[in-house]
Amino acid sequence: MIDWNRVEELRDEVGAEDFLEVVELFLEEVDEAIARMQTQPDETRLEQDLHFLKGSSLNLGFAAFSTLCYEGETAARQGHTDTIDLPKIFNSYAASRAEFLSRSAA
Repeated sequence: MIDWNRVEELRDEVGAEDFLEVVELFLEEVDEAIARMQTQPDETRLEQDLHFLKGSSLNLGFAAFSTLCYEGETAARQGHTDTIDLPKIFNSYAASRAEFLSRSAA
């Protein structure tokens, strides 16, 4: 679910203090995007939203979530928004977020 090698790589690249800021910003921005997608769904923004989520999550090592976002982004680009399982994407983020925070706090 989480690419812990990527997490360590990013931490080494930016330093421990800046890494915490990156994590806080990532979680804040992704939480906001997902909340908006859940409360105000907009098919015209779906490809853009999933692209943002994919890139952000890949950078922080949320591998499974990023893959689902990529698949959804591709489907949206091809006009197949009806095939995108948003609840699965949202659940993947929630599970990844919980695992990340649990292991990062340890």
